Amino acid sequence: MSTMVIIGGGQAAGQAIASLRQEGFEGRILMIGEEPVLPYGRPPLSKQYLAGAIPPEKLSVRPEKFYEDRNVELRLGETVTGIDPTQQTVSIGSEAIGYDKLLIATGSTPRRLNIEGSDLAGIHYLRTQGDVDAIRKDMNDAKNLCIVGGGYIGLEVASVAVTAGLNVDVLEMENRILQRVTTPFMSDFYHTLHTGRGVNIHTSTGCAGFRGSAGRVTHVLCGDKEIEADMVIVGIGIIPNTQLADEAGLDVDNGIIVDEQCRTSDPNIYAAGDCTNHPNPILGRRLRLESVPNAMDQARTAAANMLGIEKSYAAVPWFWSDQYDLKLQMLGFSGDADASVLRGDPEARQFAQFYLSAGKVVAVDAVNSPKEFMVAKQLFGLGVDAEALSDTTVDLKSLVPERVA
Repeated sequence: MSTMVIIGGGQAAGQAIASLRQEGFEGRILMIGEEPVLPYGRPPLSKQYLAGAIPPEKLSVRPEKFYEDRNVELRLGETVTGIDPTQQTVSIGSEAIGYDKLLIATGSTPRRLNIEGSDLAGIHYLRTQGDVDAIRKDMNDAKNLCIVGGGYIGLEVASVAVTAGLNVDVLEMENRILQRVTTPFMSDFYHTLHTGRGVNIHTSTGCAGFRGSAGRVTHVLCGDKEIEADMVIVGIGIIPNTQLADEAGLDVDNGIIVDEQCRTSDPNIYAAGDCTNHPNPILGRRLRLESVPNAMDQARTAAANMLGIEKSYAAVPWFWSDQYDLKLQMLGFSGDADASVLRGDPEARQFAQFYLSAGKVVAVDAVNSPKEFMVAKQLFGLGVDAEALSDTTVDLKSLVPERVA
């Protein structure tokens, strides 16, 4: 009987399990996850779960019975300490477990600060359910929260915290929030949104250290000024978890190198999700994505190929972010554009910013505009009339060629 081993406990791992059974695999499936919980989705962590709007069980991608009914072995709260590609085994301490095919879905880890006072109590990182449980506990007694990092995670946390009544400061080293991921227009829109809700945003401001009392943080040091904070959340990016792959001799470069079949440099080992560096034939370059759709699609692709069913992964990247009552849906990368077209009204907080390159749609940022986002998926890569695109009296679907629609 063939054995499929999956390392990881996130959405990629959960989807791979489901896909293996859906594709007809009847052999042994073993999933090994470091966290003591069922595979779960991370997006709600910084949104609904942090706000206390959903219980822990709602995070799980599937209930425990799903795995029981499909005869899936779950080793939860355990850590894989090594992979031996020659012997085709993974190790948990002194225990060696054989595999026919292996999927690495180890995700990523928050980038950590190593500066003065960074070991004080009250300083948090947000990546796991356990992280958020600790953050929520601290938020019950906190008054002043400082968020280090003005990316999407930091701003999502800010929206929850200020709504809960905390005084919130956001520190961003760049000269605008979201600078690494979006345009000045969108940065300005979200800056105005957050400051209008009472968030204090400090751009061009780095975190030099922390000061505390009785072992707990009380202030964030920012050059010649200090910000009062009895709680800190650091969100300065993530690092792909590639140590196991690297030690096993697999090709690693800003993620585990995989091909279009999600196969690593070892033919019996596959990888999916945040930890991978994969080719995107649509965009014509390699990417490492921190994206749920990417993790899910790669997991489906990997599962098929693990079973000898040839399948290639090729998708336009898309993402989303929930802040206050606004849902931002993003397609592609605005940095690929040489022009932009606005459709809708930012003042009404319902609009879509389309990005074009040589007259073709290469990205969109849609705020509370799900219809525009869905049509943008059909328009991606196609030439459009910019004037018609901006005219809200023109039916957006009419711009989609019949062969695409």
